[in-house]
Amino acid sequence: MADRYRKFTSRGAGAFVAKRLGLPRPALLERYRPGQPVARGPVVLGGAAGGRMRKTLRELLDAAGAEVAQAADESSVRAGALVFDATGIGTSAGLRALYDFLHPRIRELAPCGRVVVVGTPPEDAAGAGEAVAQRALEGFVRSVGKELRDGSTAHLLLVAPGAEGGVESTLRFALSARSAYVSGQALRVTGTAPVPGTADWARPLAGKTALVTGASRGIGAVVAETLHRDGARVVCLDVAAQGAELAAVAARVGGGALESDITAADAGDRLAAYLGAHHGGVDVVVHNAGITRDRTLGRMSAGQWEAVIGVNLTAVETLTARLLGDGLLRADGRIVCTSSISGIAGNVGQTNYAASKAGLIGYVQAVAPEAAARGVTVNAVAPGFIETRMTAAVPLVIREAGRRMNSLKQGGLPVDVAEAVAYFAAPGSGAVTGQVLRVCGQALLGA
Repeated sequence: MADRYRKFTSRGAGAFVAKRLGLPRPALLERYRPGQPVARGPVVLGGAAGGRMRKTLRELLDAAGAEVAQAADESSVRAGALVFDATGIGTSAGLRALYDFLHPRIRELAPCGRVVVVGTPPEDAAGAGEAVAQRALEGFVRSVGKELRDGSTAHLLLVAPGAEGGVESTLRFALSARSAYVSGQALRVTGTAPVPGTADWARPLAGKTALVTGASRGIGAVVAETLHRDGARVVCLDVAAQGAELAAVAARVGGGALESDITAADAGDRLAAYLGAHHGGVDVVVHNAGITRDRTLGRMSAGQWEAVIGVNLTAVETLTARLLGDGLLRADGRIVCTSSISGIAGNVGQTNYAASKAGLIGYVQAVAPEAAARGVTVNAVAPGFIETRMTAAVPLVIREAGRRMNSLKQGGLPVDVAEAVAYFAAPGSGAVTGQVLRVCGQALLGA
């Protein structure tokens, strides 16, 4: 659904009125288009003394074709990104280096620019002082994300010692327009095993087979299209009642359509047989299927509870166990679950839905260490207010509140969720697992 308020306040009289009254003025977010450079403009790279990531960051920026501004040129540059290696900060006093780097530059950041801070997971710090300083980075980056304007966003990458070789995919995602609706989030890069190389960053999933459940419409359909854009063969799954729409999506992506009720007793058998016969297995599994049956708890029927838990959570556990147990999910595979901000913050009338989405977060965190032995990563995306047919049916006042109550002052698009899924699905993201990435424009609700 079109955001008429954003269009009204973006120019002319609408922009004038909004400015005079102090009303939110959502910026037009730049989304990814194939062939775009990784960064919107020159990248200014800095770092604290003793940091271990600056050299790696420079090499990755050069490999990505980013223009890294030279110190002598910085005064005349409007940066597309500000990247700072904070891994050398070992005391609270050392946090001053963040201020010194960003203070003179942040107000000159280009529209839809990026601030990227790279640190160390506090649990991997060498001592208490370093742990304190590195934990402080999260509060700093979250606050920066709320101060930025004109569609710019902030990201914190926490890279464990020994995991430096696995940061490229995450850095590219944070810098690029793929992360347009992600801000103020921390992503941990912790895997120390070698990460598969990426021959073509425009098509990182070339030769891979991906399964997307709930693919007939909405976010699921766009996920299927985005994975196809990135080179994957896509198997689209949904219930028979959505058969026509499912077939249309499958046709658009040149993939297969599998009609199946994922809660049925034979769902695992049918899925295993299809994947085995047509593809010999699967590389990426996206558990996107989900339903709502909203009622306050006192008015919710047992059937409404069971339906939501069954589709949104139990089916994920059952189908994944079958794919892993039968060896159909290949080594170095990817599992991505669609959680929700509701699973983090809760919501009135959604005890069943919020429980299922919080359960998915628990599932990701529990299964990720077990799956790591096979090189399989398990992650989740947690969308906030996304412009879909479902949110278009929300009453106007509630819909507007959902759109504006985030740092970017607007709702996200299905493609924003799809880009996050594609990031987790990429072979180069093998050092990232057990993560829950909020795609919410840094919503005010939740953590």
